[in-house]
Amino acid sequence: MDHAFSDDQEAIRATTRRFARDRLAPAYKARESEGRIDRDLVLEMGGLGLIGADLPERLGAPGLDSVTAGVIMEEVGRADINVAYVQLLGSLMGSILASHAKREVAEYVVPRICAGEAIVALGLTEPAGGSDAAHLKTKARKDGGDYILSGEKTSISMAEQADHVVVLARTNEANPGAGGVSAFLTPLDAPGISRSSFDDVGSRAVGRGSIFFDDVRVPARYLIGTEGKGFAQVMQGFDYSRALIGLQCLGSAAASLEETWKYVTERFAFGNPLAKYQGVTEPLAEAETYIEAARLLCYKTLWLRDNGLPHTAEAAMCKWWAPKTAFQVIHRCLLTHGHGGYSTDLPHQQRLRDVMGLQIGDGTEQIQKMIISRERVGRVAVPYA
Repeated sequence: MDHAFSDDQEAIRATTRRFARDRLAPAYKARESEGRIDRDLVLEMGGLGLIGADLPERLGAPGLDSVTAGVIMEEVGRADINVAYVQLLGSLMGSILASHAKREVAEYVVPRICAGEAIVALGLTEPAGGSDAAHLKTKARKDGGDYILSGEKTSISMAEQADHVVVLARTNEANPGAGGVSAFLTPLDAPGISRSSFDDVGSRAVGRGSIFFDDVRVPARYLIGTEGKGFAQVMQGFDYSRALIGLQCLGSAAASLEETWKYVTERFAFGNPLAKYQGVTEPLAEAETYIEAARLLCYKTLWLRDNGLPHTAEAAMCKWWAPKTAFQVIHRCLLTHGHGGYSTDLPHQQRLRDVMGLQIGDGTEQIQKMIISRERVGRVAVPYA
């Protein structure tokens, strides 16, 4: 693995960092108050090629590699971890649709994702189960040339802002596990759909909520792949998104750490800058080390994906360790700023709350460790196998 980024990747990093610094960072706090991400901003990101950069060129995307998509995620996350959800959903959902949706559906939706004209959410979690996602209750029954969706999906990021949702629903009642689950692209303006929002601690600009399906009619062409394969298709995508989430969180932590290094050189106590005291700088040096190690793990995982190599265990490592590391680093930065850091005047408290949600979403720490164990010793490490 070459640890150096190419000239093209560095150029994309520079473009993304300028955009993030000038357009995203100044309104990070304001977007939390507004509780939404401005769609004109999403269109602007699409115009710069910052959404779904890794998706196929035949579908109107730049066709870049996963590592480059990670570079974009890290830089956007540095300025606003919430806006980085747009890139995350773009790459995750766009990849699923590009690989498994009917050709005419993919050719319509994926270019709109990349252009910033459409946001596609994921409807997997249900009220009765989050980690035990395969045993879901939402149903899809065949009715002529359509499917009829009935049920509730919850804990959906961008539930109220998305234009479409990929819904996981049971099409085979005789199979209560993953093999009875199929996936459907569902327009969120379809009759029979209603939505609600949650009052969360963080990630308010993204928003999280439930989507209710009351006999929603979905044309059969919106079936993704074949019946009974939906769960496997979506879960394979998580090996990619978990590495991107790691960089999303680490970018936010790196921003707090950069600000804190500046603070300790400018703030004086007992006649010296705080940076003179090892009790102040050593925790920050540790934070630098942990961030760099976690970054390398995330980029290695993306490199493995680009080279067609197994990366399920590495992706799970990214998902449990990088958000935890980011949370701990931001917490240290907040404490180093004293009561200034504790106030809402500085962004550390908001970053702390925003990162916390990603210690839960897309799979908890416990689930990730179970996946790593399974990859090492087989399904004997899975309680429900």
